[in-house]
Amino acid sequence: MAEHLASIFGTEKDRVNCPFYFKIGACRHGDRCSRLHTKPSISPTLLLSNMYQRPDMITPGVENQGNPIDPRKIQEHFEEFYEDLFEELSKYGEIESLNICDNLADHMVGNVYVQFREEEHAANALRNLSGRFYSGRPIIVDFSPVTDFREATCRQYEENTCNRGGYCNFMHLKTISRELRRQLFGRYRRRRSHSQSRSRSPPKHRGSHEERSHGGRGHIRRYGDRDHYHESRSKRHRSTSPGHRRGRSRSPGGKRNRSPVREGSEERRAKIEQWNREREQENANRVDNDAANNNNENGNNGYAKNDDKYYGHQQQQE
Repeated sequence: MAEHLASIFGTEKDRVNCPFYFKIGACRHGDRCSRLHTKPSISPTLLLSNMYQRPDMITPGVENQGNPIDPRKIQEHFEEFYEDLFEELSKYGEIESLNICDNLADHMVGNVYVQFREEEHAANALRNLSGRFYSGRPIIVDFSPVTDFREATCRQYEENTCNRGGYCNFMHLKTISRELRRQLFGRYRRRRSHSQSRSRSPPKHRGSHEERSHGGRGHIRRYGDRDHYHESRSKRHRSTSPGHRRGRSRSPGGKRNRSPVREGSEERRAKIEQWNREREQENANRVDNDAANNNNENGNNGYAKNDDKYYGHQQQQE
């Protein structure tokens, strides 16, 4: 039962709570609505009721004196109000979105919805805006249950196909120019990018003392960016690869061969066997020469010293 009530909460099937108030934060029936308007105790969204006053409030496109108004002047008047309000609300916290209704119905005309990034910012704005005035009119502000404006806006209005006009029960949101939006909301993007760049530590330079002392291995990774890390890692592997560490192939004399031509496996085995034979021959000749020199110096005539014991012709005779 509880799961069923939770699934239909705020929908047309909910016979207790008003779905329009839940989606839009306003209901055309007001206090006379047969369903409940449950106001949230805390929310990231604030509703400033009937705050925006259009210059053509009585008749769309016509002034109060009855003269027609240029649509460009109406847009300029709206953007001046939007910028002024944004600057004031941004003092209390980071603004996620600021939406102003273009509806003409009494319960939605001039409604302003401001959604902050944090609920604490919205609560701070509510405390500071309560009891204040704007253009000689009191500011009526309260928490709003609206958090998803995609469900609250009229999609037909966005496609210029809404036949209900300004008396539609869904939001008809006025838009601002791209330049003004970039000017107002771009500051938050710049702040985030600046804070992220400051949080990242500077990249390590090649050939630093720490890298040389550790041989390029096991050192602390100071790169905040993964691309820099993979780049440094690939450079380190290239610098410590066997070809780079040992250099070119060497000849038996210890000199480097200038030609980088790689020999076959059979040729290398033949050369290794030849080197081993030459080395064994050199070692045997060296041992014979050392033994002959020792015998001549000591005058033992066939005796050789090995680990403080003497072996020679006498022991063979015994």
